[in-house]
Amino acid sequence: MNILILGLGSIAKKHIAALRTLGVDATIVALRSSPDAEPVEGVEDIHSLGELATRPDFVIISNPTNLHFASIQSVLPLKCPLFIEKPVVLTEEEAKKFTTLLPKDAVTYVACVLRHHPCLQFVRDHLKGAHKQINEAHAYCGSYMPDWVKGKDWKQSFRFDPAQSGGVHLELIHEMDYVSWLFGKPSSVSHTLRNVSSLKMPAPDYAHYVLGFDSFTATITLNYFRKDAKRTLEIVFEDETWSVDLLKYTVEAGGKRIFSSPLTMPDLYCAQMRYFLDCLKTGKKPMNAAEEACDVLHLALHE
Repeated sequence: MNILILGLGSIAKKHIAALRTLGVDATIVALRSSPDAEPVEGVEDIHSLGELATRPDFVIISNPTNLHFASIQSVLPLKCPLFIEKPVVLTEEEAKKFTTLLPKDAVTYVACVLRHHPCLQFVRDHLKGAHKQINEAHAYCGSYMPDWVKGKDWKQSFRFDPAQSGGVHLELIHEMDYVSWLFGKPSSVSHTLRNVSSLKMPAPDYAHYVLGFDSFTATITLNYFRKDAKRTLEIVFEDETWSVDLLKYTVEAGGKRIFSSPLTMPDLYCAQMRYFLDCLKTGKKPMNAAEEACDVLHLALHE
């Protein structure tokens, strides 16, 4: 298998690790922007698409968000399946252009790895057969941005710059994605974005959304400034409340644990890559294709 990567940062290395854990026999080529870029073991560097010796079996787009659209444009002539790290692109304008440029038969998958989280899959399976009303839902993700890039100056991260990353609402678009995946498209959206915390970031480091559904309201709260990381989903049913801890891999109802998993984040990356490779093998259209991801982006950017 031949794989081309655009953007050989920390997230790309997680995808490479997943491929290796799965035992995929792959030749991995990375398009590098600098001749002085630090090499990665087992990855061949090229500096232009003209250097490709073989057409890739698929392309991974994992560079900073502001580069996604141009990167996707550059590889479309290869007519390869695209594995695009979230968020799909940076702006509404880019999303509209992307869906127009994309061939109808193109195979795309936008990597929102939490769709492969066993707790969220457990919840989704339960909701399919449930016949009781949801009264409210709350998704929360708080973490500390400087810890994302330990050993480096976090202010040099592309996430610090709104022109490159957009802000916490796009970098942590997982919550908007899985809320839409679990509950469907909301009928109304309002949101608040701020950057007034102690981090002093130019990019938004706090986001809060209120999503209206037919019979309940959901909220999403995201931030970059919480040192004791927390990632949870709470669903208030008419008769009980479910508390989902995405970091501890547990689901509780009424104070009792009803589901848990021994998996860890690297396992989720393996599950995601296994899913994508299976789609390529069977010809099944991947979930969260570009069109769906652009719809989620629209919700996240809603004004």
